[in-house]
Amino acid sequence: MSGKKRSYRKKLASYGLIYLGGEELEISVKNLSITGLLAELEGSDAVYGVKDVFQTIEIETVIDLYLPEMRLAGEAEITRADMHDEKISLALEFRNISYEVSNSLYKRKAYRKNLTAPGQIILNGKKHNFFTKNVSVGGMTIMLNEKVVVQEGSISIFDFKKLGIQGEIKIVWIEHVDDDFTLMGLQYVQMERKNITGIPRFFPENDDKSKNYW
Repeated sequence: MSGKKRSYRKKLASYGLIYLGGEELEISVKNLSITGLLAELEGSDAVYGVKDVFQTIEIETVIDLYLPEMRLAGEAEITRADMHDEKISLALEFRNISYEVSNSLYKRKAYRKNLTAPGQIILNGKKHNFFTKNVSVGGMTIMLNEKVVVQEGSISIFDFKKLGIQGEIKIVWIEHVDDDFTLMGLQYVQMERKNITGIPRFFPENDDKSKNYW
């Protein structure tokens, strides 16, 4: 027999969410393998058919994915899109996935997208460059290529051009790594731009949306 061996696929009936076209859309998961899944997507105001899906993924093929029943979240690539019985069938291949055996990931109240991009923050009256490690609708984790001592709970200002956001931010926690790097957990306090495009929220069921999503 020739050709690439296909991974074992388990049939199941489950649901999930994807972030496509700037909108969180619900999917029905039809089967799952170690490398990806097959799902069905209902039409919406943002996505009407296969043509619209392909127009969207021409900009970026990798999307965010959340499967609450399997406690699985991260990124997947759309490798195929077809129309069956007025529903869109999507083949997704995992790219950057976290498998959570507990609910610890979503105790944070918001999905965190792995994203590495530069930004700037004012600390101790001085401007510092940073790179993000992950970003959510409530805050971000950043790394500075230097040791910076600053008080937890202090308020500063930042600028993150990748998402077009800037304003005030709170330093929630700080960690020094070998005196060469500084990791910080930051929480948005006040921003000029309220809606963050490109980062899904992915609320858990029955969550209180009035909470602070850090």
